[in-house]
Amino acid sequence: MPGLDPLTTPLERRPGEPAGGDRRGQTRRGFIAHGAGALAGATLGGPLLLGGAPALGAPRARRPSVSDALQVLGRTSLRHPESLPAPALPAGVDTMPQIEHVVVLMLENHSYDNFLGMLGRDRGQRPRGDGFTLARDGLPTAACPYPDGRLQRAFRMPTTCQLPGQPSQEWTACHVAFDGGANDGFVRAPVSPTTSEICGPVAMGYWTAADLPFTHGLASSFPIGDRWFSSCLAQTDPNRRFLIAATSSGMTGDVGGNPEGDAGLGVPANGTIFNRFTAAGVTWADYAANNTTGATLNLYPGNDGAYLTTNVKPLAQFFTDARAGTLPSFSLIDPDYGTQSQENPQNIVAGEALLAQVVDAVGQSPAWRRTMLIVTYDEHGGYYDHVPPPAAIAPDAIGPQVLPGESTYDGFARYGFRVPAVVVSPYAKTDYVSHVVYDHTSILAFVERKWNLPALTYRDANANDLTDFLNLPGMAAGNPTFPELPMLPGPGENPQTLACAKSGPGQIPPALPPPPPAPRATPIRVQLRDLGVRRHRHGLLLELRTSHGALTGLEVELHHGARRVTRAALHRLTTHEHPLVLRVRARAPKPGRYTLIVRHGRRVLLRRAIRIRSRG
Repeated sequence: MPGLDPLTTPLERRPGEPAGGDRRGQTRRGFIAHGAGALAGATLGGPLLLGGAPALGAPRARRPSVSDALQVLGRTSLRHPESLPAPALPAGVDTMPQIEHVVVLMLENHSYDNFLGMLGRDRGQRPRGDGFTLARDGLPTAACPYPDGRLQRAFRMPTTCQLPGQPSQEWTACHVAFDGGANDGFVRAPVSPTTSEICGPVAMGYWTAADLPFTHGLASSFPIGDRWFSSCLAQTDPNRRFLIAATSSGMTGDVGGNPEGDAGLGVPANGTIFNRFTAAGVTWADYAANNTTGATLNLYPGNDGAYLTTNVKPLAQFFTDARAGTLPSFSLIDPDYGTQSQENPQNIVAGEALLAQVVDAVGQSPAWRRTMLIVTYDEHGGYYDHVPPPAAIAPDAIGPQVLPGESTYDGFARYGFRVPAVVVSPYAKTDYVSHVVYDHTSILAFVERKWNLPALTYRDANANDLTDFLNLPGMAAGNPTFPELPMLPGPGENPQTLACAKSGPGQIPPALPPPPPAPRATPIRVQLRDLGVRRHRHGLLLELRTSHGALTGLEVELHHGARRVTRAALHRLTTHEHPLVLRVRARAPKPGRYTLIVRHGRRVLLRRAIRIRSRG
């Protein structure tokens, strides 16, 4: 809401116990089956439910602050809704004319580790992205406990088919899996908040390049993001609402699964990105396999319902328009959510085949050199990921609408789990993994930057945009890094992978013993590169990495003589270079001689003398 400051405004109130029932089984397919009518009331007013009473015994830990979230994003100040990315320019001006067509394909329900955890980890390959750590047997070391303490180790799924309804990505299941940051609750997470059934071993399943050859080939050729989080710890529809409006307006379950009915949900105060496009004269289309009930814009029917007859087109039209080079400025692709989105219990190769068709259509289009395709997933689907979601900026003052007995946890001040993300463009960086923190509102931040559109909420106003994926100097000079779409493997759809549609998903492995103990190894060392004071970063820029393996819970301190002048927390450090900016009272440290110390608990891992010559 304009003028709302999340630094001082409470995230929720407690109006009493909301009514509601079992949300189990309310999936994207349910949205398609029931149509958009269930949401229509949400635009007609009614009570605004800002959160239910916390469950008995729910965590009482401090909620993440705005300062926490800004630090995650690498920012020092909070930008407000309705502000322009480039205030000196008029709204609607195209600041990146080299990209004329932005295409978004958001598939469903898979975590980063579930699909890309083994990327580049076959024998003889170079690991790509922050995926699984492998044991001596060549398999992931990742494991999660059952309620009785037995460990379930991560395993390759026996087929490309999935179980129906398991694992779960319900609001409570997500937070049990998160477990306050331990990320060890995926196996014991409840399938439904009203049953004792748990997600079980399937939550630790993953697929490899042998199952998803095109996906792994695409992620090996074009830049990926290994810190792209879903927007909230919830199901498909809340996350897709973030994609188009930078808020879920209180929604925590899919359409039809909200305690006072979908009419009890709030509405986006500043509308959706489709409203922004229309007002600015930016052409757009939602290409949907089910071109009425299956269109994402149906999630805010009061805002976008009028566009159903003008801007929603059949999915087949996307391929026709791409072939002719006549795509609009912005295209959103909605696949068949019953067969092509990769949600359970679908066979994942059918969705990969659609992905291959979309990439080929963009790559073979006469407008290839003017196009950018963004591929990601709405949420993790209940599958394991090892990176805990960090603090996020709450989009507005609308708190989560939860079922009776459910906790509101951190509200919307925390991201959801990581999901796969690939940017396909002639100007994409080569051999690159972006470690910048993103969520689905980063897509909004990017198109808002490109067309200088005002931000919708606090979330997209402060989200990192997608320019780190792009070779901006090459784009400015008109020198594409990918003049043509490179050769990619074919998708994994074949008679062998399709057979499980009849035979079933196979025997999901029972609990496995914990991984073998690692041999005595050289202690992990912290390596440092001092890049000096950078004026545009307002601080001392460092790059840290480990010699091998990963470290968590580090503290970085800067001392001037015997006095510590600043410190910063590093939640996780791996062999990938991690940029860190140190500031003293929001400014670069003064010139002089300093000592940099990296600690792990009481243990000092690195002590280095640093000389700062100027403030840049």
